[in-house]
Amino acid sequence: MLTIRHFCAACCVALLAAAGTAHAGEADVTAVEISPRADGTYRFDVTVRHADTGWDHYADRWEVVGEDGAVLATRVLAHPHVDEQPFTRSQDGVAVPPGLRTVTVRAHDSVHGFGGRAMTVVLPDR
Repeated sequence: MLTIRHFCAACCVALLAAAGTAHAGEADVTAVEISPRADGTYRFDVTVRHADTGWDHYADRWEVVGEDGAVLATRVLAHPHVDEQPFTRSQDGVAVPPGLRTVTVRAHDSVHGFGGRAMTVVLPDR
């Protein structure tokens, strides 16, 4: 016989399970280091945190986006980082249009897309 007590306990378990899944859903950018290069491009070292669970749900890329929304660079993350959190990956040779002072770096995950914490950073002088 199902009592109110059992029903409430079952609902709590279901809500906690759903909350855990939602929490794993967003990839956050936690740090960005930018280095100007002699050829006028930049190197981006980006740190991402995401509760990767394996190939079915992981942070799969990050992007550098200009002030007008144009994607300037994409760094594809080729595999899950289940046991390496947070993790840092780099992209060299990022061309930035002259006059641009800031860019936004955002991370993407394979299930929920964009939506975690992005960082807007000032570009260092070339």
